[in-house]
Amino acid sequence: MSHPIYKRIVLKISGEALQGKKLHGIDQQILVAIARQIKEIRDLNVDVALVLGGGNIFRGQENTASLGLDMDRSVADYMGMLATVINGLALQNVLEKIGIPTRVMTAIEMQRIAEPYIRRRAVRHLEKKRVVIFVSGTGNPYFTTDTAAALRAMEINANAILKATKVDGVYSADPVKVKDAKKFVRLKYIDVLKKGLKVMDATAISLCMDNKLPIVVFNLNKEGNIKRVVLGEKIGTVVRD
Repeated sequence: MSHPIYKRIVLKISGEALQGKKLHGIDQQILVAIARQIKEIRDLNVDVALVLGGGNIFRGQENTASLGLDMDRSVADYMGMLATVINGLALQNVLEKIGIPTRVMTAIEMQRIAEPYIRRRAVRHLEKKRVVIFVSGTGNPYFTTDTAAALRAMEINANAILKATKVDGVYSADPVKVKDAKKFVRLKYIDVLKKGLKVMDATAISLCMDNKLPIVVFNLNKEGNIKRVVLGEKIGTVVRD
């Protein structure tokens, strides 16, 4: 195929994907590789929005537990939201260095560094062919960035969520640990929920199911994969009805 099957997408990238082989923080080479792939699909006249995680910097309850900190869940989640802002600004910087106009929109207002999230303004940016990076999750504790990706996708009328991971789809078990883990080429939303598969959290899957929004899970580390998904090539795992 030479024409994109999706006109507008939300690309969900975890914080861990941004750290590459580092133990924590941001790998500049990963940012550059992602920026180049985004440019490829933008050149196909696809509207691109991103939702970023923050696990490479701070991961809510997981970090507080490992550090032995007695911290409220709400506080930990807000710290994780701020980590996504750091990632968003880093990716914006790289995208604009290769000539892609970009806006960072945050669910937690911080006017000096990013725009507040306003749905109509986000849609307008996309119409003007700007890449929009959504940070701070939903702005609320107890909700993951997966849920934020599903919510923002509904709000901007995206055609699909592209979930970029370190593996080439959804498996019955961790393919790194289980050699005979089965890869799913296609799944229904309800099967993901029933099997407890780690595609996105249950709230995000339910949102997508209610609104019939496809989810494509694929390997981010293989160059050109984002373009392949947008063009409809059979890679990764597709979750839909």
